[in-house]
Amino acid sequence: VKRARQLGANVVAVSDADGGTHDPEGLEYRPLADHSDDTGSVTGFAENVSNAELLEMDVDFLVPAAIEEVITSENAADIEADAVLEIANGPTTYEADQTLYENGVEVIPGILANAGGVTVSYYEWVQNRQGDYWSRDEVLERMRESMLSAYGDFRQRRDEREVRGRIAAYEVAVERLVEAMKYRG
Repeated sequence: VKRARQLGANVVAVSDADGGTHDPEGLEYRPLADHSDDTGSVTGFAENVSNAELLEMDVDFLVPAAIEEVITSENAADIEADAVLEIANGPTTYEADQTLYENGVEVIPGILANAGGVTVSYYEWVQNRQGDYWSRDEVLERMRESMLSAYGDFRQRRDEREVRGRIAAYEVAVERLVEAMKYRG
């Protein structure tokens, strides 16, 4: 919630294993975090909603961030978000991904959405190998450039081939892997 708010997003709902909380005006990070620390859950902070209800809210972005296969063939048609940003590993089933595509819901697959952490780990490895140190700002700028480039390649492939986002991301990833293997011999 904190980072999303810093980026200008109005976070209207969050959930945990016990359920969700919703405020159409937006949730503030610190009071929500304090409530969760005190009670062990986000429920009861604002209007309680079930996890199923949260998935079906009419929002700009739906961000499944913890559990596999929460968007399935049973609920995909009810997803009203404009876009799904997959932070969890495999939150959308193959069948649900097809339904979302057919319904015009943009999916930014986890293979792309989660690449920032892997990229920064690579930068850490490079620094260790070279005995170098990059400032936090330099690491973040390098990651930003890398992620914007990867997102641009993803969108270009998706739009040119008119395929689902997941297919476009996999195609770009496989091509990069093949290029790296050729380069290494």
